[in-house]
Amino acid sequence: MPFIHRESHRSDRIGWLRAAVLGANDGTISIASLVIGVAAAGAHHGSIMVTGVAGLVAGAMSMAAGEYVSVQSQADTEKADIAREKRELEEDPEHELEELTLIYVDRGLDQPLARLVAETLMSKDALGAHARDELGITETLRARPIQAAFSSAISFVAGAVIPVIAASVAPSALVAEVTSATALATLLVLGGTAAYAGGASLVKGAMRVAFWGALAMGLTAGVGRIFGTVV
Repeated sequence: MPFIHRESHRSDRIGWLRAAVLGANDGTISIASLVIGVAAAGAHHGSIMVTGVAGLVAGAMSMAAGEYVSVQSQADTEKADIAREKRELEEDPEHELEELTLIYVDRGLDQPLARLVAETLMSKDALGAHARDELGITETLRARPIQAAFSSAISFVAGAVIPVIAASVAPSALVAEVTSATALATLLVLGGTAAYAGGASLVKGAMRVAFWGALAMGLTAGVGRIFGTVV
């Protein structure tokens, strides 16, 4: 049996990893900032919890809706491009063969070999070959709106539930402090994990995410104190 060498590249997982970390970061920062801002304004513990849970639900739905609309637009474009390519293959297959041949020539093959490769691939799956090599559409990377919406909502909830739990178990007088500390620790872990998986500096990745989270929570706390004092 011939030995098959399989390689694992970090770029293979950076797409879904980026989306997951972005959603979790957004959930943690958004809900922690809401909770801290309302707590800084002097709201009762019950009002703080209602704000956190409402923000979690609204944020998850917003992420899902936004991702669905965005990816559905991409899916519509892909569908239109594939339909056009199918029509062109039916109307002028020779031109499409030349087009595919030139793509392979541009990638480094000589003309005869490029022509042979194009003919071979088109004889098996002409539309698939053009979708992959001309349009850049593959089954793995193809837009999936429902999957994208569901994944974004889940990742947001995964990040948002942490500050909600922290606020629920914290003493009423220390909700802001406990929530901010828990959120910062979570952001450090998320940033470090994403950086490690992507091959970047763990410390830099963690600090980068924590900095923006701290800034958001600090600004929201300031706004809460100002409006709480005014009220």
